[in-house]
Amino acid sequence: MTPHGATRADARVALVTCADLPDLEPDDRLVIEPLAARGVRAEPAVWDDPSVDWAGYDLAVLRSPWDYTDRRESFVEWARGVPRLANPADVVAWNTEKTYLEMLADAGVPVVPTDWVRPGDGWSPPAGGEYVVKPAVSAGSRDTGRYDLADPAHRELAAAHVARLQAAGRLVMVQPYLAAVDTEGETGLMFFNGRFSHAIRKGPMLDGPDVPGATGLYRPERITAREPSPAQLEVAEKVLATIPGGADRLLYARVDLISGPQASPVLVELELTEPSLFLDRSAGAAERLADAIAARVFS
Repeated sequence: MTPHGATRADARVALVTCADLPDLEPDDRLVIEPLAARGVRAEPAVWDDPSVDWAGYDLAVLRSPWDYTDRRESFVEWARGVPRLANPADVVAWNTEKTYLEMLADAGVPVVPTDWVRPGDGWSPPAGGEYVVKPAVSAGSRDTGRYDLADPAHRELAAAHVARLQAAGRLVMVQPYLAAVDTEGETGLMFFNGRFSHAIRKGPMLDGPDVPGATGLYRPERITAREPSPAQLEVAEKVLATIPGGADRLLYARVDLISGPQASPVLVELELTEPSLFLDRSAGAAERLADAIAARVFS
């Protein structure tokens, strides 16, 4: 029996999604059958559906609520009202704005250099080089563009992109584009209940300036399995060790790394709220996630 009265015959878990994906992403559905085999009935639930009784679940697991980015404050408020949420609401509040990168950098984590441009700030493009412009609150690489600032047209487009985000009241991030993305790609390392599960390689997604309205919930991704290097695992463990409140509270974490100019891994994003976990890219990953969820339900 769980602390909330559920037994292995009636334990219920909500897999939290959005109205655009009421039946979940196909990858997320892979965990439903393994959970059933462990005595847990899992079902999709839309985060902003007022008819959902969140207290009726033994655990709510954030999976694909990807429409929250235009109303983050409402999403964080909703998270605080869910009795049993993974990951916890304070983690959601901390992780859904990418200013967490500043805190991690201050703690000694190697992080991609970032300039922050607030609404009302002046901004001039650097003289040259490739840069990425994106909002500090985003998911699925929406509202994100890549600019070659040696190109006058790209300089104008980058400035317009920054101004467009500022006009919408959004904090803007400007980061150098790391060339290793185009050769070795990005590495995402998945952890369940603090233990490394598997890793993937993500190919380059940004091929030019942002086109407003051209991206849906997320950009298409080219994903393959990858064995992480010892250096990548070391950085990922260092990232998790710096999380406020401790990493032991996390059901899942995804640490996204790219090789920096000195070929050592740097953190691009730490995904603790609604990351794709690419369960289909590693044998046994869905079962490992189901074990992690069941451990929390029945502990």
